[in-house]
Amino acid sequence: MENNTTIFQDASRVLNLTEVPLNPLEEQVITIFLTMLICGVGIAGNVMVVLVVLRTKHMVTPTNCYLVSLAVADLIVLLAAGLPNISDVVAFWIYGYTGCLFITYFQYLGINVSSCSITAFTIERYIAICHSIKAQFICTVSRAKRIIAGVWIFTSLYCTMWFFLVDTDETVYTNGVVVTCGYRVSRSLYMPIYFLDFTLFYVIPLLVATVLYGLIARILFMSPLPSHLNDRAGGGSVHQGHSHSTNKTNKGTVSARKQITKMLAVVVVLFALLWMPYRTLVVVNSFIDPPYHNTWFLLFCRMCIYINSAINPIVYNLMSQKFRVAFKKLCKCGRRHKEAEYVVPMYYSVMKNSSHGSNEPVTEQEEVGGHAASRFNETDYEASVS
Repeated sequence: MENNTTIFQDASRVLNLTEVPLNPLEEQVITIFLTMLICGVGIAGNVMVVLVVLRTKHMVTPTNCYLVSLAVADLIVLLAAGLPNISDVVAFWIYGYTGCLFITYFQYLGINVSSCSITAFTIERYIAICHSIKAQFICTVSRAKRIIAGVWIFTSLYCTMWFFLVDTDETVYTNGVVVTCGYRVSRSLYMPIYFLDFTLFYVIPLLVATVLYGLIARILFMSPLPSHLNDRAGGGSVHQGHSHSTNKTNKGTVSARKQITKMLAVVVVLFALLWMPYRTLVVVNSFIDPPYHNTWFLLFCRMCIYINSAINPIVYNLMSQKFRVAFKKLCKCGRRHKEAEYVVPMYYSVMKNSSHGSNEPVTEQEEVGGHAASRFNETDYEASVS
C-alpha cells in the first residue's frame, strides 16, 4: 500500500516558489477521527484474539492458529499504515528515510500475510469438511504452525523488494521544505509490481476461496449429509445403546461446522469487498493519465483497508460462541460460565481406526453451543471414538 500523501504519485526534488500546501482542516479532522477510531478498535480487538487463543488451551486449534496469524498481520497494517496517516495528514512525512523504508515494508508485510492467512484457513476448512479422514493427519496444530511460519518467512523475503523501491524526496517551497516518502523508480516500473501483488494476494486468494467454499457448501449444506459427516450414526455400531445420544452429538458437530464455515466465509467476503476500492483504483490508474487523485476517494480507500484489519474480531464475537465467551472472560465481563458449557470440544466425526495402531490424539476441535456440550458426557465421548 502506498504511503499516505504520496499515494499513486511519483515524488521528485523540485523548487516550488509557492507556499507549503496544507490539507484542509475538514480533511484533517475527519481523517484523524476515523483513523483513531478504527485503529483503536482494531488494535484492541486483534490483541484480544491473540491473547484468548494463546491463553486458552481449548482454543488452540488449526483454524484458530491461522486466525492468530491473521490478527498479527492486521495489527501490523493498523500500526504501520493507520497510525502514520494521523501525523502525515497534519505535518507531512516526519519519519525520515529509515521510517520510509521500514513503514512501507511492514505495510506490505501485513497486507500480504493477511491474504495468505485467509487462503490457508480456507484450504484447512476444505480439507476438514470435504476430506475429514485425511484431515486427522493433515489439519493438525503442529502442521498449521509450520505453514504459518512458512507464510511469514516467504512474505518477509518477498517484501524486501520495497527497501529498493522507495525513498524520501524533498520539495522546496518559499516557506519551508516538505519531505515525502515516495518511489525512487518511475511509474512504468513499479506498476508491474502492483499487478503482481494484485494477482498473488488478491485475485488468486479470492478464486481459491470461491472454488473451495463452493465445494464446502455442496458437502456441508446438502441434504442428506454424506455418510462421513453423519459419523456412523448408530448404523451397525456395537454401541447401539448410545445411538440416540450420538445422533444428538453428530447434529451438534455438523451445526458447529456450519457456523465456523459461515464465520470464515464472512471474513473472506469482507476482505474482498473492503479491498476492492483500493485494488480497483490501482488498476484504473495504470491505464489513465493523469491518474485519479480525488482526496476524498483516497481517504475512503484507506478507511476501507483499516476497517478490513479491524473488523475481524467483531465478526468472531458475533458469530462464534467460543470467541464471545473467551472475550468476556478476558475482559472479566459478565458472570462466570461453567467450564462444561464452553470448554468441552467436539472432534472430527470420522475418527482413526484402531487398526492404525496410533495413539495420536485428534487435533481439531469443533465449536459447539453451551447446551450441546453439556450433554456430551464422558461415556458418549468414549462411544464416539471407539
